[in-house]
Amino acid sequence: MQEVTTDVKIVPARPEHAPFIAWVMLAAARSHLERGSWDMMTATDEPTTLRFLEALASTPKPHWMHHSLFLVAEVGGRPASALSGYFDEEHPTASIIDHLPRAAEAIGLTFDQLMANWQQGGHTILNCFQEHAPGTWIVEHVATAPEFRRQGLVDRLLAASIEKGRGRGATIADVGVLIGNDRAQLAYEKAGFRVVMEKLDAAFESAYGCTGIRGLSRPI
Repeated sequence: MQEVTTDVKIVPARPEHAPFIAWVMLAAARSHLERGSWDMMTATDEPTTLRFLEALASTPKPHWMHHSLFLVAEVGGRPASALSGYFDEEHPTASIIDHLPRAAEAIGLTFDQLMANWQQGGHTILNCFQEHAPGTWIVEHVATAPEFRRQGLVDRLLAASIEKGRGRGATIADVGVLIGNDRAQLAYEKAGFRVVMEKLDAAFESAYGCTGIRGLSRPI
């Protein structure tokens, strides 16, 4: 049975949330798998990968992985869960390339080394990405710290993010889930999302051990 935590505040992420945001991005990318896309890009241990993601979350200029795009659920003042929301037109996926050299330097790698790691298989996730209609509010990087799971935090964050997207003029919201992460998919469906696409890819399955990605959408 899901517990409901009452001492919760949903707040815009602040710079000091960057270490937690880094963990959220790593956990979300791994989903139910042992390794995710960021593990493959850095090809190193978890603490180093977290430093890499923290550097990305803290760049001077915002992008789709920047902390400023996140909402954080704090329980008793402690960050417990988070997600991001943004428009692809403002923060396209490809824009992250400009920020990768700085993040690579933070962990002692060059941009070329990072890209060489990526080409070993991590890049195959691009084969499964959902295409978004113009003006779609994209929900991304959803994760909750283990000790705070099953307390309704993602439900509250999704509601807050959808309201934020609506306030900015969006009429549709999208979210993606790796096939096999049934718990995440059920949470999104509970929030009104419905599966609208499924992309399967043999190269992605070989690299990740997952058949593909489902895209979910809902009107807002």
